[in-house]
Amino acid sequence: MIERTELALGNAGVLTPGRWRWARALGWMAVMLAVLIFVLSWQGIVRKLVGDAPALLLFTAFASLFGAYAAYYALVRFGERRAVTELAPAAIPLDLGTGFLIGLGMFTLVFASQRLLGACTMAPGHWTDWGHDLRETIGTGLIEELLVRLVVFRLLMRAAGTWPALILSALIFGGAHLANPHASLLAAVAIAIEAGLMLAAFYLLTGRIWMSVGVHAAWNFAQGAIFGARVSGQEGSGSLFVSGPAPGASDLLSGGAFGPEASLPAIVVGLAIFGVVIAAAQRRQSAASR
Repeated sequence: MIERTELALGNAGVLTPGRWRWARALGWMAVMLAVLIFVLSWQGIVRKLVGDAPALLLFTAFASLFGAYAAYYALVRFGERRAVTELAPAAIPLDLGTGFLIGLGMFTLVFASQRLLGACTMAPGHWTDWGHDLRETIGTGLIEELLVRLVVFRLLMRAAGTWPALILSALIFGGAHLANPHASLLAAVAIAIEAGLMLAAFYLLTGRIWMSVGVHAAWNFAQGAIFGARVSGQEGSGSLFVSGPAPGASDLLSGGAFGPEASLPAIVVGLAIFGVVIAAAQRRQSAASR
């Protein structure tokens, strides 16, 4: 059974109740984002200084990611004067593993739906870089969930409440993907629903970030590394299978050049999982408040 942690939004330090707390929460969000993005930029800075040095760049990637989580911990611990329960290390194996299985199952359901609808093709691929794919997808999940869920979503909740924060953070997350190759308004809306809303719901359910990270990573891993589809418009270099839109298939069903994330099956699956998880989170909150 997964241990549950009370959702901590911050109620002391810079987020002490009182006048203008909503404004202080938004200001604190800007400060946290600035610090974390600076730390995460170390890899790019090193790349510019040394060029193509794979071992050094890999070390810098791990160091910058660890540094970002350490910076978040320190900011919360001293700026908000509370225990950082959302990063509880004891929960990592179970939360991350459970989330990974959920994410794999979700995208497999999306792809199976597309195949049944005749919206995509599938052929054997050539997969030699599975370790790189796993590392990249987990890294992406860790970075994006830290920034979007623990900083943006959590502090929007502190400033405006749960549902405004859900909608605003999802729109921000979806809108950020408009810069990706082959992006469209439909793709941004789809990402907002199937990732922005759904991943936030897992955070609300557990009070921690690790399950959201697992779902996020597994969704991308299944999509790109296993089924060989474009991930948010990005094309991979190797995969177990190779898939793409079927000739003549509607972009609404296949996702078009952006990939399956921009398809109706992905939206339906993401929305359904969001509904189930947010209902469970609300029941948990009601039980805790009795």
